[in-house]
Amino acid sequence: MADSADVTPVVSSQPPGKEEQGGGEGGGGSDRDAGGGGGLTDAQREVLERCLHSLRHAKNDSHTLAALLLITRLCPASQLDKPTLRRIFEAVGLNLPARLLVTAVRGSESSGLPPHELLSLGTALLAALSTDPDMASHPQLLTTIPLLLGILANGPVSNQQKQAAQNQAGEMGQSPDSKVQSAESTSPESNPTNVAGESKTSERKGDDGSTSNGVSASEETSPSAGLDEAMAADCYQVLTAVCALPRGPDQLLSRGAVPALCQAVEQNQTFSHERGLALLGCLLSGKTKDRAWSKHHAELLSLLVRLSKDFSQSTDQARLDMCSQLVQFLPPVGVTVEREELKGVVSRLWGVLRPMMQSKLTPRQIRPILVLSACLLDLYGWELVGPPKFCCLLVNRACVEVRMGLEEPPGNELSPELQHTLTGCYRVMEAAIEQACSPALSQTAAPTQGSISSLSLQQSRQVLGVLEEAFSAVMYHLQQVDSSRYGDPFIFATFRSLCSWLAEETSCLKEEVTGLLPFLIGYSQSHLQSESPEQGLSDWMADVSISEEKGAWTGKEPLRYLLPALCHLSAEEGPRKVLLTLDTPALLVDFLSRSWASLKGKSGTASGRDPSMETACSALLNFTVTEPERVRKDPCFRTLEALLSEALPVLVHKPHLLVLAANYCTLGLMIGRLRSAPAGSVEAGQRRFFSSALRFLRGALDSGPGSVKVSVSWEDSWDEAAELWRLGLQALGGCVRAQPWIATLVREEGWLKHTLSMLDQCSSLPDQHTQEALEEALCAMAEQCTVCKQEIGDTMMRNDKGALSGMRSLKKSVGVK
Repeated sequence: MADSADVTPVVSSQPPGKEEQGGGEGGGGSDRDAGGGGGLTDAQREVLERCLHSLRHAKNDSHTLAALLLITRLCPASQLDKPTLRRIFEAVGLNLPARLLVTAVRGSESSGLPPHELLSLGTALLAALSTDPDMASHPQLLTTIPLLLGILANGPVSNQQKQAAQNQAGEMGQSPDSKVQSAESTSPESNPTNVAGESKTSERKGDDGSTSNGVSASEETSPSAGLDEAMAADCYQVLTAVCALPRGPDQLLSRGAVPALCQAVEQNQTFSHERGLALLGCLLSGKTKDRAWSKHHAELLSLLVRLSKDFSQSTDQARLDMCSQLVQFLPPVGVTVEREELKGVVSRLWGVLRPMMQSKLTPRQIRPILVLSACLLDLYGWELVGPPKFCCLLVNRACVEVRMGLEEPPGNELSPELQHTLTGCYRVMEAAIEQACSPALSQTAAPTQGSISSLSLQQSRQVLGVLEEAFSAVMYHLQQVDSSRYGDPFIFATFRSLCSWLAEETSCLKEEVTGLLPFLIGYSQSHLQSESPEQGLSDWMADVSISEEKGAWTGKEPLRYLLPALCHLSAEEGPRKVLLTLDTPALLVDFLSRSWASLKGKSGTASGRDPSMETACSALLNFTVTEPERVRKDPCFRTLEALLSEALPVLVHKPHLLVLAANYCTLGLMIGRLRSAPAGSVEAGQRRFFSSALRFLRGALDSGPGSVKVSVSWEDSWDEAAELWRLGLQALGGCVRAQPWIATLVREEGWLKHTLSMLDQCSSLPDQHTQEALEEALCAMAEQCTVCKQEIGDTMMRNDKGALSGMRSLKKSVGVK
């Protein structure tokens, strides 16, 4: 059989872009019938069966190779269907190519073949085997990944490979003396390099176009020895096949793929730019991106620096092509990297993008530029973008793209490419909203150095104008969306972008916004109450680079984004009436219930502050203040009271959640003032809530020398909690008037005694609003409880110079002149 050495290869390792014939999906034999070797004649089938029998019963590697050679001569790969190829692969197994690699990198002199030829044959066999997903996921093939990465990073043989080979030999249970036997009985004419693949010539070409003629076996041991195209293609075929597996990226990441591929690019190894960067891009585009950057941030940042320099030195067309590639290699927001070095990269990229953005571009040309710009904004905001005029241009370009993309007739589907672009444009628009709506902007703001933070008032108005036009198109598009598309990640991105604008600008396009409320509430409710998470949205959340969206999809995300707008809209009569018809209070209560259940299930630092819960309380507070009859009749407010009576006693002991406690306390008291006195005994839940509320309110102020001061525990949160505390005191007065039994509880809990003592010892309060709130609560108690009235009057009589002396309404209530 050794005479058959000059035959067609068993599997040709094609250059990048060509598929293996017959081996992969859609290969030459994939549609043939599974039973008989595809397009083979009866004679070929008979020979094939004999060869398969020889492969299965081969006594050594020489017999295996001889059978493979005969198969390739009489049964070309293009005529073999997938089942037949699989039978060949299973007969050959993974042990042979793995041992070929180990022997080559160990440099065994008794193998009889140069290391390069052993590597060539081993990588070709692995490449062919990897076209079958089951083979690609086999543990024995996975153990060869470090060897293949070493070849790509350092050339065919290196010290690193020798170390990897020793590890490999240990994993395979091989002794150090294991040898490949095939060379002992293979004639010089039967060159195994030809078995491994076509075009394995002695001339090799690197990425820079240089060539090196025949390299001797001794030269192959040098790390600087060239890596021929066929071997590189075979290595990348295996790695790409593994990467396509469900857990493939994790397998590659755990076996050192990132630093090895970065090194291959740095050393300009064969196909490192064509296929190495593409493979790295896959590892950095999915769920493994954060881990890759956390584990190998130095190598990836060095690679990004190199790519940014290549970008700045490229031709215009090449730059356009590189924009999409650069997006993959930017670090995720929040990952710790060398900030100054990253800042230099971002600054360099903006320096290239500015003239590109200012030139005349077609829609297809500008799209990758806008997406890259959005990602750079995610990393550094507007700090490095450029002068205000360019910032305005960037926002304008993004808004125009959104209008052009979304103002299509109903029924027109947007391509995935356009959706990707529009999502990037949304991020540019969202970044612009925050700056353009900043109260710091004024007519005197000079459009000099800096970026959008230095917009003049006129520029700010222009930005807001184009944003309004773009969000009008966004609302038009969302009006066409039905419930069957609620799971579409692009719809969520569109929804989220609109919410960021509504959080700042509910006064613009008021009729359109009000008309869209049924969709906004229905969309949020659908996701909140969905029993199973949307997989598409879960994957999207894992891929986005916006830091606050990292993490698993919970279903609460849409409502979280809508809540700031609901705070504004629930304060306006027209939109509020629509929100009530949509049962929005019940939706908010459901959100609070779910969020509280999640929060109380955590402990320590994990139970961190959730601003969305506070925002939901604010919206409910608006309904409570403006719609008292709805509060009295809607059963959702009963559910809310039960939730507050459960939560507040817990929150008063959690200082880091003080603002949430202030919201819960005030909301419960505002509802309580609308309730009538109970006919019988007071419910335990009600008593528990009011007792906790009184203890909580009492802790805000401490008496000091000469004046009352904010207590230490409230000091850090006073700016956010002060108004809630004052409103809570006023509501407490209303509760005492509506439910007189509470006045007794005020005395029992020590609130009245503590407050009178504090006011008796000082001459002033922190501000007039605090004094008015305390006075209103004390007046209500004096009016409803004779004992309270007596205690207040006695204190005022004892000290006519304290803070109580300035409360004229209280003096009148207790009859003190």
